[in-house]
Amino acid sequence: MKNEPTILNKANHFETAHNVLLAPTGLDASALQGVLGNIMSHQVDYADLYFQYSRSESWGLEEGQVKSGNFSIDQGVGVRAVSGEKTAFAYSDDINLPALQAAANATKSIAALGLEQTGKSVGQNIISRQNNQLYLPQDPIASLSADAKVKLLERLEQFARKCDPRVTQVMASIAGEYEVVMVARSDGVMAADVRPLVRISVQVHAEQDGRREQGGSGGGGRFDYSYFTDEILQEYAQKAVHQAITNLGARPAPAGSMTVVLGAGWPGILLHEAIGHGLEGDFNRKGSSAFASMMGKQVAAKGITIVDDGTLADRRGSLSMDDEGNQTNKTVLIEDGILRGYIQDTLNARLMNMPVTGNARRESYAHIPMPRMTNTYMHNGDKDPAEIIKSVKKGLYAANFGGGQVDITSGKFVFSAAEAYMIEDGKITHPVKGATLIGNGPDVLTRVSMIGNDMQLDSGVGTCGKEGQSVPVGVGQPTLKIDGLTVGGTAS
Repeated sequence: MKNEPTILNKANHFETAHNVLLAPTGLDASALQGVLGNIMSHQVDYADLYFQYSRSESWGLEEGQVKSGNFSIDQGVGVRAVSGEKTAFAYSDDINLPALQAAANATKSIAALGLEQTGKSVGQNIISRQNNQLYLPQDPIASLSADAKVKLLERLEQFARKCDPRVTQVMASIAGEYEVVMVARSDGVMAADVRPLVRISVQVHAEQDGRREQGGSGGGGRFDYSYFTDEILQEYAQKAVHQAITNLGARPAPAGSMTVVLGAGWPGILLHEAIGHGLEGDFNRKGSSAFASMMGKQVAAKGITIVDDGTLADRRGSLSMDDEGNQTNKTVLIEDGILRGYIQDTLNARLMNMPVTGNARRESYAHIPMPRMTNTYMHNGDKDPAEIIKSVKKGLYAANFGGGQVDITSGKFVFSAAEAYMIEDGKITHPVKGATLIGNGPDVLTRVSMIGNDMQLDSGVGTCGKEGQSVPVGVGQPTLKIDGLTVGGTAS
């Protein structure tokens, strides 16, 4: 009896992926294994094929009128061959056997090292493994008519304008994506996933006495547009308007070293940027991360536990499988201040002799996978947030963040606070504008002196960039007290 390749999550998504990606041009599993066998006949350790079909849209509303709209359909296949530390990669936007064979021939150049070409066979092991299904295989784009999408944005605009008469301008946008992916690997594994993704955003401008400020909010996840009920739209509108109105009364932020309290939820983006990237396997394998060679050592204050968890249902950063067909996991990165793990894909895990964590991600079929974060967050501590604020004689409360930058090698970061307040004598007083947080990721971890019990995940708006590739992610944390953080301000 002929061995068949292992098919993961067949019951839910494999049939859809086969019908969308392979059937139109007569491809099947045996044809894919033949292509992989051709690649593996040369001196290659591993090879895979990554098929993708995606349909995406976006709508933008400004001043009650649709100002932008985009719709796109894309599909293709990426072919990868790995030998040692070297990767050869080719891709095609045609999914058919000749295109696959041409791409496969291009990747075989990795074996042109003047070595004896012993070759490896394609694996045919049957593994009874089923990937978690973390979201429904629904098509968000088909979940509402075009008119209904516009009306949804109109309601969001109306909610924002009703929040405060000082609101002068509202911009609302919605985006949806339906993605079908399939991975065929040289070890015989085949896996598939159907991935919905939606996001809605609102930006408002408010004006008073000639001063103009802005605020923003939004959310989303792996579901369809029905998630955005009027109650949720009102919540987004209220948060955006609150931020803008708060900034209307903000004073210039002071500068200097001071105690900083970070709010729960989205401020976890600081963890993501200043610490999470430094825990990705490729940076540590190459020794370019500030956390390289720190495994098992104290890298943070006691009580700090940080995880990357791709298994949270319906979350923006979650995946039922990663882009190599491996099941995503909850990976403990730092436990009670001790470095316990790195974020790994197959290549870097093999070269570092560490477990694969299911964190291989790629922007599309035209990109190679890399170890990337999914949902990265800090666990709860035992302090009431009010107790944390009360403990601060004078400092800054950063309730929300804007943009930021980080240098992976040094761990140095700069983040701007989108909404911040002064803390004086244990109480939150007036809002301030123009505050930037400046520090070093590994150093900041050691300066955390109180951890709240109010951990929140962000609302579903995060996008992470790395080496030119963007992928959706999630962040989260409880309220944190950080001692002696440098604040750049605008006060004279």
